[in-house]
Amino acid sequence: MLIPHKQLSAEALNNLIEEFVSRDGTDYGWEEISLRQKTEQVRRLLQEGEIAILFDEESGSCNIVPRRELARRGIKPSGDS
Repeated sequence: MLIPHKQLSAEALNNLIEEFVSRDGTDYGWEEISLRQKTEQVRRLLQEGEIAILFDEESGSCNIVPRRELARRGIKPSGDS
């Protein structure tokens, strides 16, 4: 299920983004990028519609995925996710 980022409180959205960018395996290459920079990048990509928040009802977890991943999973994006 898609979760429109605008429907989350500022605190919930920030916590979700921070958890996402600090996961093991998140690699930004050779350049060291601060947590603040990473969260700003993710927030911008959400606002631009390049990525979306996906809630998995089975596991009860959220993930942030590229829009192209939604089509692969057969999920139709709305205009305001």
